[in-house]
Amino acid sequence: MKLQQLRYVVEIVRHNNHLSAAADALNTSQPGVSRQIQLLEQELGFEIFMRTRNRIIDLTEPGRVVFSIAQRIATDVAALKSLKEDMHSGNRGVFTIATTHTQARYVLPKVVEKFVARYPDVKLVLKQGDPEEICALVEAGDADLSIGTETTRDFPNLVKLDCFDLHRCIVAPVGHPILAVPELTLEEIARYPIITYDTRYSGRWKVMKAFSDAGLEPKIVMSGIDADVCKTYVGMGLGIGILASMTYDPERDVGIRARDASHLLPSSTIKIVLRRNTYLRSFLLDFVHSVAPNLTPLRVRRAVHEFQTVTG
Repeated sequence: MKLQQLRYVVEIVRHNNHLSAAADALNTSQPGVSRQIQLLEQELGFEIFMRTRNRIIDLTEPGRVVFSIAQRIATDVAALKSLKEDMHSGNRGVFTIATTHTQARYVLPKVVEKFVARYPDVKLVLKQGDPEEICALVEAGDADLSIGTETTRDFPNLVKLDCFDLHRCIVAPVGHPILAVPELTLEEIARYPIITYDTRYSGRWKVMKAFSDAGLEPKIVMSGIDADVCKTYVGMGLGIGILASMTYDPERDVGIRARDASHLLPSSTIKIVLRRNTYLRSFLLDFVHSVAPNLTPLRVRRAVHEFQTVTG
């Protein structure tokens, strides 16, 4: 059994069972990947993948166990590489952060500015995606950590650390009636066309649940993954927006105004997500602490250690 064979298993699953895509990611040939998987299956004595006409369609039940083990081994290897870099080069290397647009645009700029000044020899890479995509990047070892809201999909091998809450507001064009009502209610909000986040974001499903619990069905006319895009269309008069409060800036957002809706709509929790067995380099811990002062290096180390102890 070879480490490379287990890596092949992980890459095939990551690329939705497409051998050619996995081979491209691994810089090797499709027949080579296929042959190594067959050799691994022969050694194990069972099939890892289900096949139809020689095409992989899914993992078998024992294959899911193999995949889980292969993932852990791959992240352990990544941790060893990080340890090697730390021992030989100190505060040098590449630090990859996966995050959503809201965090990249409104939370991280000042943190990144200070980090770059403090660690000039660390190459910082930002990768954007929706909450599930950024967690998947961490799980696959393509990012060191992610910063985003809750996900509907579970990621049992990832450590999730609460940072802070995102509250919600209503944004509307200047002069819109919603800005003048004495008491803002869900019923009043539901009277107007609404622009809000895409269904992949916790903001959307939490907002919809609040309306549903109140017996209301709001008219969502547009959704997006980018608060700036949503505000643009609000400014055009296409609807009122339900967005994270931090995305509204009265000085920059000319032509629109905001009202606090945190008493009506539930907040989302921003989480920093790490692999269970990641090697916690000093600059990573410093970055986390800058984003969320409550997450001291000691607390992060304890959380990762406790997670590893509980999950084995």
